[in-house]
This record gives sequence, C-alpha cells and structure tokens, in this order.
Amino acid sequence: LFLQKIQKRSSTMLASIARRAARPAMSVSRRAMSSESINFTLPVNFKTHECEAPSLEVSATKDELLNYYFDMNVIRRMEITADNEYKVRTIRGFCHLYDGQEAVAVGTAAALDDEDDWITSYRCHGTAYIRGVKVEEVLGELMGREIGISSGKGGSMHLYNTKRNFWGGSGIVGAQVPCGTGTAFANKYRHEQGDGEGQMNVACAFYGDGAANQGQIWESANMAQLWKLPMIFVTENNLYGMGTSVSRHSCTPYYQMGKVIPGIWVDGMDVLAVKQAFEFAKDHAGSGKGPMFMEVETYRYHGHSMSDPGLTYRDRSEVQDVRASRDCIKGLEKRILDHSIATQPELKELEKEARALVNKANKVAKASAFPDPKELYTDIYWQETPKFIRGAEIGT
Repeated sequence: LFLQKIQKRSSTMLASIARRAARPAMSVSRRAMSSESINFTLPVNFKTHECEAPSLEVSATKDELLNYYFDMNVIRRMEITADNEYKVRTIRGFCHLYDGQEAVAVGTAAALDDEDDWITSYRCHGTAYIRGVKVEEVLGELMGREIGISSGKGGSMHLYNTKRNFWGGSGIVGAQVPCGTGTAFANKYRHEQGDGEGQMNVACAFYGDGAANQGQIWESANMAQLWKLPMIFVTENNLYGMGTSVSRHSCTPYYQMGKVIPGIWVDGMDVLAVKQAFEFAKDHAGSGKGPMFMEVETYRYHGHSMSDPGLTYRDRSEVQDVRASRDCIKGLEKRILDHSIATQPELKELEKEARALVNKANKVAKASAFPDPKELYTDIYWQETPKFIRGAEIGT
C-alpha cells in the first residue's frame, strides 16, 4: 500500500497533511552574479569502503557559494529563534534543533534534484527549509498554528513538502529508513516501466548515529542490495546518540556497516565536501549499481532536544572548541573571503538579510490563528471518514 501511495504522489496521506507545501524550485536567490566557477581543494580526505573516493577537487560559482552562506545563516537563525520561543513557551512539546549541522542539509540539497526522494529523522527543520518550506511555515508548525506546513497538527517532527519529494520528519527512531527504501523501489519500478534509459532518481534516508544499529536499517539495506535499488543510507553522525557518545554505543564505522555495500565518510562541517560526496553517491546509486552507505560527521550545538541541556555528557569547552575551529558557516565564510568572492561587509549584509527574514517570519507565525477544533477530525483517514466505526461515535 505504501508503494502504491508513493506512485500516486498527489493522493498520499502526506500530501493531504502538507497540502499547502508547493514551493519555488530554489529556496532563495537574491542577486544576479557571475556564473564563473571557482576551483577548490577539499582539506579533509574522504574515507571509503568497497569503492573509490570522490575527487578532492571541487568547483562552485560565486552565486552558489553565497546562496549556501545565506541558507545556512537562515537555518541557524531559525533554530536560535525556535530555542528562544521554546523558552517562553510559545513552542511546546518535542523540539530537536539543527544548529551546527546546517552544511549537511544545504550540501545535500545542492547535489540532489527535486525529483530525488528525501526522508529524515525528527531533527528536520533545516531539511524542510532547504526543500522549500517557508520559515513561517516551519515556526508556525512548531507553535501549532494554522500557517504551519502540517496545519499546526504535526509539530516539530512532522514537516513535509511532497511537491519536492520531501517526506518528513519521522517521529519514530529509524522508522523513516524502510519508508525511504520504499521510495527507492518506486523510483526503480517507474524507471523500468518507462524506457529504462539514463539515470534513475535516487532516494536518501537520513538517520542519526543513535539509530544506526537498528535491525530495520539492515533489513532495508539487505533488500536494497539484492534488488539494486537507487538508495543512499545516510548516518548523520553528530557524535552523540541522545547523551551517549559514539565511542560508547557503536563498534563499527557507520560508512562500513553495509558490509558488501559501498560506503563513504565525509566531513559534514564542509558544505562543498557534502555536495561532492552526494553527487558521487547519487551517480553510483542512480546508475543501477545499487545502494550506498554514507556517514556524514557533523556536530549539534544544542542538546538532543530542548529538554536536554547538552552539557551533562560533554564539556562546555568541547562545544566552544567546535564553534571556534570547525563551525560550518565560519568555514564557508573563510573560503569566500580567501578567494575574494565577497567582502566582509557584504557577508554581514547577507547575515542581516537572513536575520530579518527569520524575524519577519516569526512575527507572521505568532500572528497566525490556532487550527479550528474541527481540524481534529481531518487528515486521519486517507480519503474520507467512514460513516460507521464500531464502538465509536463520530463527531460532526
């Protein structure tokens, strides 16, 4: 049934929940700039398993780099705003922030097409934004307001944009991986039912290091390898599964966990390295060679969730050291300045634009109404509420 729904994208339950999620093809684009490519050498080597490594030589245009910089600043500011609103109880319930990990979402989006499927864990605010969900729709959903991308009924863990094949946000640890594998199956099936020529669309399932040892991930990987599905299994390794460090809960590097499935490790604090790695994985999986495992090593600045201060299992100095030496936004800023792509005042102006965008979106979200109580009875059944349910009275 899930695969049938994936093939009928316009009629899925997710499409019903996210019915207002159509967005422009790009998240932002502020100015026309030179399209001339600039070459860079990545400073950190890839690690590989059962495959060759991608090239360390990468290129990007000026407008691409400045768009990456802007988008990462928007995500950072959006998460800081969510933190502040949570503390004054405008936002309640579960809330898992993404600040520190911005290069992962932005670099991945730069490598994928909108036709490629993307599903992730409950730490999904940044991914939702980069897949076209407006900031006010993200914040509004966190606040339980009508303007939210799921009409205020899903909250922090349930953000979607089916028009751009972003399937969430999953509240159950690891449960998104079999669903992502289903979209990979659908991609291969549609490709074979067509002319079978060219690259297949790929599917990416992101999960944290704390979920990486679950059986359902290996079951999905086994199926994907047997059927050569265009699937990328992505461990977004922020070094802590809740409050447990990787060294205490996992004995195998995540990019090697596929055994016969090729894998790659990438520095997730470098947006260009992430982009390069995902282009490599997309080419591998989309060409019919089967799935690939990827470990993207990154770092979260907040605790696991807003209920976690994040300092009982790691020192404050550790967080400060990462901010000072490995921050993904500062790293991109240095690259831009070193290559005279923009000046410091120009980058400050982009930061101000990002701050203003989020501040305005926050006001719009807070001004939005709460959903009508009748909305409690919608989006429960796929098509319409049945007229009779044994043992239950249906309100009207």
